[in-house]
Amino acid sequence: MRKSLRGKRVAAVGTLVALLAATTAAPALATTSPLQGALDTLTTQDGVPGAEAVVQDGSRTRVTRSGTGDFTTGKLFPRNGSFRAGSVTKSFVATVVLQLAAEGRVKLDAPVERYLPGLLPDRRITVRQVLQHTSGLYNYTDDLPLNDPETMRHRGADPAELVALALKHPALFPPGTSWSYSNTNYIVAGMLAERVTGHALADEIARRITRPLGLRDTYLPRRGDEKLPAPHAVGYVPTGGGLVDFSDYETTMAWAAGGLVSTPADLDRFYGALLGGRLLRPAQLAEMRRTVPVNLGIPGARYGLGLGSIPLSCGEFWGHEGGILGFTNLAGVGPGGRRVTVVLNEQPTPAATGQHLLAATDAALCSGQ
Repeated sequence: MRKSLRGKRVAAVGTLVALLAATTAAPALATTSPLQGALDTLTTQDGVPGAEAVVQDGSRTRVTRSGTGDFTTGKLFPRNGSFRAGSVTKSFVATVVLQLAAEGRVKLDAPVERYLPGLLPDRRITVRQVLQHTSGLYNYTDDLPLNDPETMRHRGADPAELVALALKHPALFPPGTSWSYSNTNYIVAGMLAERVTGHALADEIARRITRPLGLRDTYLPRRGDEKLPAPHAVGYVPTGGGLVDFSDYETTMAWAAGGLVSTPADLDRFYGALLGGRLLRPAQLAEMRRTVPVNLGIPGARYGLGLGSIPLSCGEFWGHEGGILGFTNLAGVGPGGRRVTVVLNEQPTPAATGQHLLAATDAALCSGQ
């Protein structure tokens, strides 16, 4: 176990803001490939325990790893191991809501009040605004004791409790007038999906997405489900005394905003199917890809409905970042339909890690193209 920490670390349940704040790619270490060098930068320069990139290009799968998946055994990341996917969950939840829109059961520009009466004090907030982070709702995770994670290991929460935590704070801005990443939005979206369907969100994700696509290792944990399925890399949380194994814990504090468990192969398949039109009708996929600019450091970075767009050196990336105690990842689709999931087994991470994660994604999708 590492005894000291290097550099400032960023704590968040869903750290898209930290990722988008990155502006340049760090030079890769001298090694056999740009992707290997980018992953080695994460493990050597940033001190992240381990990193893995799984790239799918047609029928070809390429796995590249650096560092360790377990300090105790010294083993690498297991091939296609489970991990906690954090805010990648938002793409799944947005897909469920957009499917409900296609069925005529939800209208994107209708107020949330229509579906969840009395939940939000500002009745102008629309479904589209919660999916797009333009609602102005305060981010409830800013009030969680993320610097003392042991207090949350078995804590759990109900969705209404998380929304109430956010509503103790005034709105950040009038709905629709600006953009601010807020996990509260997706707790609301998850509650809306449950109210409209009458089913648990975990069941709707399974019925509408994971079972049709054959994603056997992807699911949304329920209350009391703390075990991360094997095989998996150890998910580490840095503390003053070193790195703590945080693989197993209660994640309903993240729920629809970041509680998903998945694997690299499943996420590659999911984003390929999503952007390939297999999960949404053309009209709803177009709505998902209708973006607003996010002025957080990368020229051209934008956000749609549960889906982000980031310029790469060879084209455009569509997907989402995820960060939750123990794991960080970035997953999505690049030019030519190439799919990638980059996973790190640490969260919170050093401040430069978002920049280096993006560099690894670029190397995975663009090197040699």
